[in-house]
Order: sequence, then structure tokens, then C-alpha cells
Amino acid sequence: MGPAATAEFYAKVIARTPAVRDQDHVRLVIWADPTVPDRVAALLDGSTDPYPALLEGALKLRDLDATVIAIPCHTAQYFIPKLAADTGMRFLDMVAETAAALSARTGPVGLLGTRGTLASGLYRNMLAGTELILPSEPTQTEVDQAIAAVKRGDARQGGAHLDRALAALDAPLTILACTELPLAARFTTSEGELLDPTDLLADALIQCCW
Repeated sequence: MGPAATAEFYAKVIARTPAVRDQDHVRLVIWADPTVPDRVAALLDGSTDPYPALLEGALKLRDLDATVIAIPCHTAQYFIPKLAADTGMRFLDMVAETAAALSARTGPVGLLGTRGTLASGLYRNMLAGTELILPSEPTQTEVDQAIAAVKRGDARQGGAHLDRALAALDAPLTILACTELPLAARFTTSEGELLDPTDLLADALIQCCW
């Protein structure tokens, strides 16, 4: 739903596919709809309802004979159970993929994402056995500004905000739980380890479709 994040996700699928020619790549249909109402506002105060637009997109993909759907938007993962029930489609779960990747890890893990993603509890529930470091209000404001900067086409400025958020969080590993944050992360100087769940989602998509 974020255009830059959508393009980045497709680039990751291409780059991570073990292909040597065009015909080796995954057959993929992209439904990119930036007009889907705000998912964050929907989870925070119910002021918007993105579900009809999400369902419409999923049905369009089903009509195009898609067999599995990946949504590179963390906040939208909240709606996957209902989408799967209403469409009969298989949806890959980015949060579950992240939890699986961290299952053997010990020690604290930082979590940065939209206010909606954090409020949904998706990551807290999936990572119930992990000590999560969550952002303070000033740190969350930096995250909000990083995401907004990427959305307006200024990933470098987003990186400056993300740098400050990472420094304040001070976690040995941080989950970038918003698909705009990896774009900002290209312009950070933080030495902490960063985990991009869209890498894991791309790998899951390749594994089931290649």
C-alpha cells in the first residue's frame, strides 16, 4: 500500500530468488493500491476502515488466479485472519515468519513500527517469550517522522529520524516493523543489528511459489 515499500518488496523477491534466467522467477501479480484507508488510524481509534479495500484487492488477486498472497504492510497483518476467512485464500504471515526467525534467539529485541502495529499487539503476542524493548513517546515520534519522510520521498531524512530512534532504543537487535523503515535504514549509521521482516516475507513467498 505504500508505493515505495511495494516496489522494494518486489525488488527483494527478484534479488532473493535463485534464478539464472527470466523464466526461473516467480510468477507474481502486484495489486498496489495507495488509496486504501489508513490502517494505523483504524487500529488506534477506528476512524477509518481499510477492510473493504483490502478485501477488494484480495478478491482481484483471486480472480487473477493467485494461489498465495503476501502483504508487505505490517499494520495490515492484523486483518489477515478475516481476509483468509472471507476469501478462502492463503496469506503469508510476516509476523509469524519473524517470530520463527527469532525463536532460537535469547536476549532483548527492540521493536519499531507504526503506532497501529504496536497497539495491535501482533508482535507482542507472537514473541511472547521474548523481552521486547518498545519505544518511548519521544522515540515513537522519531519513528513516525521517519516513516512520513519515506512516504514523501525523502528516505535520507527518514534515516536521520530512524538513527535517533535506534540510538534511544539502544537494543542489540531491532525489528523494523514498518515496511518504510528499511528504506530509511539505508541512511542510518547505527551499528546495532537490524531485522527486516520483509526479507523473511520475500523468502517465504519464494519458498512456496518457486
